[in-house]
This record gives sequence, structure tokens and C-alpha cells, in this order.
Amino acid sequence: MLKYRSYTATNIHELPQYRNIARDLIHAIKTVATVYPFRVNNYVTEHLIDWTNIPDDPLFRLSFPQAEMLDECDFERMSALVRSDADKALIGQSAREIQLLQNPNPAGQMELNTPRLGEEPLHGLQHKYRESILFFPSEAQVCHAYCTYCFRWPQFSGLENLKFANNDVSLLVAYIREHSEVKDIIFTGGDPMVMSTALLRKYLEPLLDLETVKTIRIGTKSLSWWPYRFTRDRDADDLIRFFEKIVASGKHLALMSHNSHPREIETPEALEAVRRIRSTGAVIRSQSPIVRHVNDSPEIWEDMWQQQLRQGIIPYYMFLERDTGPKRYFEVPLAEAVGIFNHAYRKMSGLGRTVRGPSMSCSPGKIIVEDVTEINGEKVFALKFTQSRNPDWTNRLFFAEFDETASWINDLTPAFNRKEFFFEKEMGELYSCYL
Repeated sequence: MLKYRSYTATNIHELPQYRNIARDLIHAIKTVATVYPFRVNNYVTEHLIDWTNIPDDPLFRLSFPQAEMLDECDFERMSALVRSDADKALIGQSAREIQLLQNPNPAGQMELNTPRLGEEPLHGLQHKYRESILFFPSEAQVCHAYCTYCFRWPQFSGLENLKFANNDVSLLVAYIREHSEVKDIIFTGGDPMVMSTALLRKYLEPLLDLETVKTIRIGTKSLSWWPYRFTRDRDADDLIRFFEKIVASGKHLALMSHNSHPREIETPEALEAVRRIRSTGAVIRSQSPIVRHVNDSPEIWEDMWQQQLRQGIIPYYMFLERDTGPKRYFEVPLAEAVGIFNHAYRKMSGLGRTVRGPSMSCSPGKIIVEDVTEINGEKVFALKFTQSRNPDWTNRLFFAEFDETASWINDLTPAFNRKEFFFEKEMGELYSCYL
């Protein structure tokens, strides 16, 4: 068993590679970490980051905060407080004011996705798409390390009133019994794989007797951030046996692996973790956003997808960076993203063309940017719902005016002089009901 060791802004000086980091960069890390969560561990620092290439190394940028993640005025404000060793309460208050302006829970998660059991809202659950429901175990509201671009940063930032968490699996079971349309349960966080196997059993075993539940998904970054969870942790063998039990029960078990860069799954530790997971009958599917400074080139995506295919991992989604937190630093415009996707996609064999994207997980649903094309002399984005809040929208094509700077659905204008997209009226009615 390898001992897990984490590093944050408070103990970064204990990092063995601390002297490799310039003093101004250390200050930037500490400053940005007052606003966005920062946590890295000894596996990431020892096996993934190229310390001869910082700050430009993509895995360094993925795990260590950068000054540009904050607006210049916000950075200067927090920088002055950090340099003056200001009172923690003042730093926290100033950080909170910035956080609340960063669209902390995008896409109507809090307003539109929280289901009810009778008249009671089920906090810590989200039911956006008819067949699938998300559950946020309370004990999973942390990760082995944090991605700098994480769209769920409020879960780790002390914003308790904006946090999704629940520790009562009986409520999930009761809700599913009343909603037979739910076939797919997604455990997310944070990262459920930070939990012990005993805790995972607490949440997952009650689902095995529910006939309407066909698939169980676990969203995780652990293959990248701590593959020892499946190989060398104290209860790793018990975890593998539990995965076997889930599969033997007749459920499809899928690990939805968050892979941002090919280097994350090249290490012997990651390869062994993949082998052990697949030996249980579980399936690994990969998904990640395309983000500036980390993976914004077709060569990186082709390399990553080809590696996944060789390992038996199924490429699933290329997402676009959500409209929250430090989006402006990491975002890739839609036109550039679809070009990168298409370039990499064309290099894949049929087995690799399971991947979908680039996709916006926005309030109406998951919207794929299919391509840039020309219709009746007008250059447009061709868009399609691959998942939707209203199931009738799924797989429906629609068009937006081409805009080379647009990076999200809110930046787009309907094509062909239409006043609004076909789904906007219904979405407005949903929000008015909430209000």
C-alpha cells in the first residue's frame, strides 16, 4: 500500500518539487487558491507532471492554479490580501464575493434538476434526463486531486448552500420505485472513488435488487489522479470483488473515467488499474472537456483516443468547458473545437467513432456542435441534441449563425432570421414555474 499525500496552498512548501516553482508562481497559486479549490497529490507530482517544463506542462496547468484564472482586478485584490497576510475571515469574505459572480451552479442544476419525493425536494440528487438520475454521496464531496477547470468547484469551496450532497440512499431507492422510467443511476461528486469499498457498498448494494435499474455509472478521475485505488489501496481487492458482484447481479457497471490528457493513462499504475477493472466485467468509458492549455490540439485527442482503444476504454464524450468559474481562461471557441474534434475523429477506426462531441452540457440538454456548414449561402453551425430535458428534442437538428468567437449556447443567434431557438419558449416556461 502506497501512502496517499496531498498538497494544498497551506502545505505546498512541503512538496518535494517546491524549489522547481518560481516564487511569483507560488504566490499566484496561493492567490488563486483562495477562490478556486487546489489540491494535488504525490502520485500526480511524481508520475504525471514534467517538472522541466513548468508552467507550460499541461498536467501542471491541469492541477496547479494559474493567475489568469481570475480577472486581473480580482487577482490583484486577492494578491494584496495574501501578500499582507490579511485576516482569514477577510480573505474568505473577499473570495466569496468573487465566487458568487462566477455562475457557480450553471445549467439550472439547482433550480430545475432537483427532484421531489412527494412534496420534499431531494437535495443531492439531480433528475434532468428522463432515464437517468445523478446521486451525490455526502462522503464523496472531494477528489484525490482537483482539476483547475472543474465545473463543480463550488462542491469544494465551502459554498454549503450551493453544494449537492446526500447520505440517505433509501431516498434514492424510494424515488426510483416511484419512477420506473429511471434505468440509469450515476454516482458522482466530487469523486465516489475516494470512498472506501464499505461506503460504496452502502450506496450501491440497495440498487442491485431494483429490476428497473439496468445500469450503474460511477463518475471518476481516479484512473488519472490515484490509480492505486484499484491496485494497491488497503481495500483494492475488496473493491474489485464488489465490482464483480455488481456485474454478476445483471447490472451493467460503467466507470465514466475523466481523462484529460494521454499522459494520464500511460503509466504502469494506470495500465494495471484498467486491466483490473476490466477483469470484473465492468466497462470504462472516457470523457473530458476540451480546454485551452491542456488538450486543445487534434494530435492530443487522437493520441488519447487511440490509447484508450488499445486499453479497451470506450471513447464517449468530448465536452466544451461549462460557463462557470474560470471558463474564459480555459474555453475553446465552438468553431475551433469542432475543427479539433473532426480532425482527430477522422483518424480513428470505426471502433473509436463511439465518441460524441464537442458537446455543451447546458440547461436544455447536451447539445452537440455537429459541424460548420453553409446553407443557402449562409455560414452556420449545425447543432443537435444528444440528450435533452424534453425527450422529444433528442436527436433534433437546429442551426445557429456562425460566430468564430462563440463558446457557448448563450453566445449563439438562431440562423435564417428566426427570433429564437425552437426550445427557448418551453425553457422559459420551466424557469417561470420555478420562479
